[in-house]
Amino acid sequence: MAHLLGAERLTLEYPTRIVLEDITIGIDEGDRIGIVGRNGDGKSSLMGMLAGSIEPNSGRVTRRSGVSIGVLAQRDDFGDHRTLAQAIVGDTPEYEWASDGRIRDVIAGLVSDLDWNAELDSLSGGQRRRASLAALLVGDWDVLMLDEPTNHLDVEGVAWLADHLKRRWTPGNGAFIVVTHDRWFLDEVCLDTWEVHDRTVEEFEGGYAAYVLQRVERDRMAATSEAKRQNLMKKELAWLRRGAPARTAKPKFRIEAATQLIEDVPPVRDPIGLARLATARLGKDVVDLENASFSYGGPTGENTLTDIEWRIAPGERTGILGANGVGKSTLLGLITGVLEPTSGRVKRGTTVRISTLTQQLDDLDAVAGERVSTVVGRLRTEYTTGTGSNAVQMSPGQLLERLGFTTAQLSTAIKDLSGGQRRRLQLLLILLEEPNVLILDEPTNDLDTDMLAAMEDLLDTWPGTLLVVSHDRYLMERVTDQQYAVMDGKLRHLPRGVDQYLELRKAQDGAGSAPSVGEPGHARSDKPTQTGAERRAAEKEVGSIERKLVKLRSDRVGLLDRFATHDQSDFAGLGAMQASLAELDERESTLEDRWLELTSDLED
Repeated sequence: MAHLLGAERLTLEYPTRIVLEDITIGIDEGDRIGIVGRNGDGKSSLMGMLAGSIEPNSGRVTRRSGVSIGVLAQRDDFGDHRTLAQAIVGDTPEYEWASDGRIRDVIAGLVSDLDWNAELDSLSGGQRRRASLAALLVGDWDVLMLDEPTNHLDVEGVAWLADHLKRRWTPGNGAFIVVTHDRWFLDEVCLDTWEVHDRTVEEFEGGYAAYVLQRVERDRMAATSEAKRQNLMKKELAWLRRGAPARTAKPKFRIEAATQLIEDVPPVRDPIGLARLATARLGKDVVDLENASFSYGGPTGENTLTDIEWRIAPGERTGILGANGVGKSTLLGLITGVLEPTSGRVKRGTTVRISTLTQQLDDLDAVAGERVSTVVGRLRTEYTTGTGSNAVQMSPGQLLERLGFTTAQLSTAIKDLSGGQRRRLQLLLILLEEPNVLILDEPTNDLDTDMLAAMEDLLDTWPGTLLVVSHDRYLMERVTDQQYAVMDGKLRHLPRGVDQYLELRKAQDGAGSAPSVGEPGHARSDKPTQTGAERRAAEKEVGSIERKLVKLRSDRVGLLDRFATHDQSDFAGLGAMQASLAELDERESTLEDRWLELTSDLED
């Protein structure tokens, strides 16, 4: 594979510490690399040095002549552009960018719900983030460097981005590196993983699941001080092998080795013991929603939720999916009692105590000047994890250690903690209050992959009813046993989980429709309406072309998947697949030209 860029003996240090030391790595054509590591260990700094935005103290970064690099930093920068359209396509005429299938796909996948001519200053932080990602992806780059690209994307957006990156280049061409805490995304798109830790970068083959296996093997041979970390990773591997069969066939590691490593690891949860304990704490009645509807306009307004029928059971562990604005927060409000239904009723058991881990951290503001140990010490002196013979009594200090706090940090003022540390402390304080119904609303913010695993490990032994709203697919599948979706004002059970939800959303939105006049993606919205048989025939042909394009793109993804798994020494087979790919590209180009011709006529 052709070399694109490399780093030789990079060192980066600040006045108080060395971040990275003597790092030598390279990126070649075809590389798909995920970067993981604890917060503060230097993941973004490494990417910044490779991109050229951070100057190392020593060492150098070299690039092959002519290599173009596109960077998504954590801070969005739109330059002098004022509107969404200018930020994404600049001054490019519509007839030019609208003829580019990739640009249309990016617009449809990331910003189709936004006003194309909206002022950037009027957009929310999440909308600006999506606009920044779209502006990058419409460009033609040899290397993409993405720092937390899934932030502010919902489940559908993350799935779209994964699909886009997998088919953006043919196998062996282009490259990307991505810093993210989204473990499903890492497993879906990455062929290699770099772990940044202890001033160095360690390379692993495969995505997140393969990285977990190799890390377990590394930790098993490490010093005794790594024992706790090892056991946590073994538990994570056990779930990957037993609870997520779709993942186990994908990573390139020996299944026999994985099976041997987890022989003595029990299932991640004891569902029978947890359910028994939850029933003892809660009784048989938790929260029942009986034909509950809610409208923000009162009884005469249009319903946000309609006739919700849901009996939440003791010990139930449920994930709630849904696009932004469909009513997930409203549903949680009905469950907690913050909102009262406009019709129907919500009944709560007499022993129910509900606590919510919200997206905000301002509930710690009242104790911001106090030390961690002082605040924790006001609650309980011990906490029980596990059930039956596996029950363990832990002090708050031991719980803090389990969630990644050091002894020194116990004396730290809460206001001086990082966002991730505050998030973990927030969860711990809730657990020490011993609620029996716990609602997690986007709990993964500010947490690295190690701390996500630690939080999940703690939740595995929590004996109560758990409701999770999250765009983190991995967390959703990891800590819940079933999923529901809020769609069209209804609550729908998803026996097949997130995959079924994505299929339903695709069918709901209409697969692959190209942007039309008046919708986001077109700069003009004042075209006169034409009538007549010719116009109807043209519209019918446009619809037919769009369906064919969707089918061609699906065939292309399947062909690229075959490329990736095919015997690389079978040159005849690879040549045949390359010919098929060229034929698909030619057909797609022809259809896109015809689509542009027809839509231009319809607009005139």
